[in-house]
Amino acid sequence: MSKIVANGIRMHYQRMPPKNRPGTFSTMCDPGADPPVVVFVHGLAIDSLASFYLTLAPPVAAAGIDAIAYDLRGHGHSEKPSHGYRVGDFVADLDGLLDALGVHQPVHLVGNSFGGTVAFGYAAAHPDRVASVVSIEAEPPTEPWAERMRVMMAAVVEDLAEEGVFTRIAEKFGAHHARLAAAGLDRLKSATMIEDIPTGPLLDRDGLSAIRCPVLSILGSAGFQQDDLGALERALPNCRTEVLAGQHHSVLVESHRTVRDLLLRWVGEHAQSGAGVR
Repeated sequence: MSKIVANGIRMHYQRMPPKNRPGTFSTMCDPGADPPVVVFVHGLAIDSLASFYLTLAPPVAAAGIDAIAYDLRGHGHSEKPSHGYRVGDFVADLDGLLDALGVHQPVHLVGNSFGGTVAFGYAAAHPDRVASVVSIEAEPPTEPWAERMRVMMAAVVEDLAEEGVFTRIAEKFGAHHARLAAAGLDRLKSATMIEDIPTGPLLDRDGLSAIRCPVLSILGSAGFQQDDLGALERALPNCRTEVLAGQHHSVLVESHRTVRDLLLRWVGEHAQSGAGVR
């Protein structure tokens, strides 16, 4: 287990060095160039870096990419302060993590669900440090997003507070999912996440235009953005959307091989271009 202090928080992370084998991603880069760096940012409450460790990170590293995954504050094995859960706090943590790890080149941020929101917030605040964003069932921190988060988190807490809910989850999905749900409820209730997260800071039209890097938005056709799958392309200056038919919000788990292939192709395109412009 690797830990480092970033933005005053003890952060748990895993760094997988690139494996430069012939015929893999490394052959797509200029000879002698540093390998691309991909940073994985996981989702909220029930999630941790394990979701990427078990899906995307190992094959990405095996393809010749420097892969970094970490537990957000309040999650996994990272420190769990009682307060300080605005999107801006998560953004500052990511900035501190890159500094602490000595990562100075622009990185490709891969964010799942709330992790994508953090990635968008970081790209707006630190455009020079981001080569691209790969957003998996995620959207930027805007006022409409904040209102949906308020409603969603309140509903989750209410649903998980029902008597016998964890027994029903275990019977339907297994004991592991029941434990994850219980841990997620504890995280939401034991800290100020519910109050803090929707406060942003939120991005307006000008803030969205500050996300200058190329963005790949991967969505499930039946996911949280099913009512308007083209919204991000209209809102962001440089965005491409890939819709996975028949998939829901759990695209990362249900279609991780497809997501992996899209990610490797995307990073390959932008490693070759160098400037990150599609």
